[in-house]
Amino acid sequence: VQLQASGGGLVQAGGSLRLSCTPSGFTLDGYVIGWFRQVPGKEREWVACVRNNRGSAYYYADSVKGRFTISRDNAKNTLYLQMNSLKPEDTAIYYCAAQEKFTMRPLLDQGEYKYWGQGTQVTVSS
Repeated sequence: VQLQASGGGLVQAGGSLRLSCTPSGFTLDGYVIGWFRQVPGKEREWVACVRNNRGSAYYYADSVKGRFTISRDNAKNTLYLQMNSLKPEDTAIYYCAAQEKFTMRPLLDQGEYKYWGQGTQVTVSS
């Protein structure tokens, strides 16, 4: 079981990026997929997650609500994090994580996720 995260890069403030998270060894159904970010010297911060059981439900941190959107492409078994109106404070390494779990609540704690991608750097210049 692996997660492949990609799509990071350098963008000016106000710009957009789309991150991808592709699992291998499992499909998205039945898993909670989360996005976290981390700045050196700081704790990893929960950004958003989607739980994929009995349909999908999406959750976002207040800091990104209205700017970031999770979507999925079932044919590609890939989850996306569309990031719009980026700000310099969004600069971080972004990670996707997965946990097989039947839950009706979001998973906000990194300790609740078993599988992690390698991280992708997002840099927003002012």
